[in-house]
Amino acid sequence: MRRRIEMGFRFDLLFFTLTVLAAPALSDLIISKVDRRIDLTSQIVRITSTLKVENAGSEVVSEVLLAFPEVQAKNLAHLVATTSEGKGKVKSSAVSLPIKIVNPKGMPAALILYAVSLPKGLGKGDSFTFDVLAVFTHALRPFPEKIAQADIQLVVFQDSAHYLTPYIVKIQSLSVKLPEARIESFTKIENTKIHGSEIKYGPYENLPSFSYSPIVAHFESNQPFAVAEELVREIEISHWGNVQITEHYKLVHGGAQSKGEFSRLDFQARPNIRGASAFRNLLARLPPRAHSVYYRDEIGNISTSNLRSDSKKTELLIEPRYPMFGGWKTAFTIGYGLPLKDFLFASEGKRFLNITFGSPINELIIDNHIVKVVLPEGSTDITVSAPFPIEQSQETKVSHLDISGRPVAVLQKTNVVPELNQYFQVHYKFNSLSMLREPLMLIVGFFCLFVTGIVCMHVDMSISKSSPSYLARLQWEEVLATIQQVQNIVNRCLTTHDKLEASLRDLSRTGDVQACKATRKSADALWKELSKELKPLLVFLQSSSTAAQILPKVEELVTKEKELQEKVMAKHSTVVDCYEKKTGVRDIESRIALQQQKITFLRQEVDNLLDIIDEI
Repeated sequence: MRRRIEMGFRFDLLFFTLTVLAAPALSDLIISKVDRRIDLTSQIVRITSTLKVENAGSEVVSEVLLAFPEVQAKNLAHLVATTSEGKGKVKSSAVSLPIKIVNPKGMPAALILYAVSLPKGLGKGDSFTFDVLAVFTHALRPFPEKIAQADIQLVVFQDSAHYLTPYIVKIQSLSVKLPEARIESFTKIENTKIHGSEIKYGPYENLPSFSYSPIVAHFESNQPFAVAEELVREIEISHWGNVQITEHYKLVHGGAQSKGEFSRLDFQARPNIRGASAFRNLLARLPPRAHSVYYRDEIGNISTSNLRSDSKKTELLIEPRYPMFGGWKTAFTIGYGLPLKDFLFASEGKRFLNITFGSPINELIIDNHIVKVVLPEGSTDITVSAPFPIEQSQETKVSHLDISGRPVAVLQKTNVVPELNQYFQVHYKFNSLSMLREPLMLIVGFFCLFVTGIVCMHVDMSISKSSPSYLARLQWEEVLATIQQVQNIVNRCLTTHDKLEASLRDLSRTGDVQACKATRKSADALWKELSKELKPLLVFLQSSSTAAQILPKVEELVTKEKELQEKVMAKHSTVVDCYEKKTGVRDIESRIALQQQKITFLRQEVDNLLDIIDEI
């Protein structure tokens, strides 16, 4: 295993070493002592170097060069140099020193150099001590690159036991702090010691410039490799007293890729063994007075979270819907509100927002970080001040009750680490009278609504009685009323038919011929009366153009009903005559069988026509 790792780096290191050794030394500056500490306890690599530089030449030196291999510099997320004022135990807070990237002549292309500006020039024999913190992302490479659920995660780190610098080093030492005491392998050279989870190299004395001694450490690291492929952080300012923060995360486990099947049963039973490389939760440290905190994704609110808050801190323990193994991804949103007075201030006629840039989640690497500061509508003269380089742009966001939209200051930076969670400022001008715009819009809107309602209640909104549409509607209503009367007359006729049928049934039971004749006589009189009522109605429908569509069906209904009357009367006469002649029941049934069939058929046709007319 160790041989495979070393072979993977051998050719790159050989080329880099040959290139560096050919580089010339710079100036008469020497490093009398350097103490390096490499922290590998998380996925973010932090290298802290304490340098004591001394001017051995006659010319004044005002800057010190820091050298990084190009392959290492591409993962450099943060670089800061600080010095503490005072001597001995009485020291004030650290003071940052300016750093800029430089490209001196004669330096190899495989090196990236930065210049640290000293507070004052160093004369001959003068010395100066300062600290350098370099923070790297994606510097730990999983090896093997794919592991099963029950496997532990092993990573590889590469660096140099000697401090890479263009100056001569009199004495130096290096300590490498690992997360666990389990170490698969590491490079052993002269003066190498190991104490638990810490590897120490040195001290080494009188090293030439650009001295480089490659070392490799292969060790266990099951710390959360949480990487935000993209984080969009929206900060919306409301001058009514609130700052709303909304953070959209696209998260991935950046460690060794998970292979094989996942067993939740095994994970639940022994999570520390069957899921050692996965992380189940993340801790977000919110500002102390955060309120209205929520944590959700596309499905909805995620209840597997815990919020702890007091006067000094607010902590949100985030637990995804499923454990995060290598290569697994998730997306979620965190939102919370903050008191405006804690973050918005006024100075020199302008207002400025003073708030942190990064994510509140611990030890999170952000590949692409976008911060959107949404200012109130009407804000002008917008400027941004940040303690590190960022890309800036502006856009507009249209929200409720907006007219022209709210200006948005967009800040973007790649390769962001927790050390960049520093305060930045957004300055802008805003007229306090603009705060009355939205309340006035609401007042005017409701006033207009009420006025419109009052006007509608007191104004005659009906159609003019002389308009063609109104006349046409009246004509159609009159036609409908006439058709309704026709339907009522037909239904009364059908009721009379039913009475005649009932009289025949009574005749077969009692033999009372006179009662049956009386029923027929009254029915005949009623039909004549209904026929008289029907004639003017038909005349009206025939004369109305509006009834042209429905008139054929009405006329067919009237015709069928009259035909039904004739058949019913004929059947009634036949049955009564047979009873007067004392004819047998079977003979009567045979004589009226055909008539009954026609009556049934006609009755069905009349009912169908009534249904059709109702639909029309």
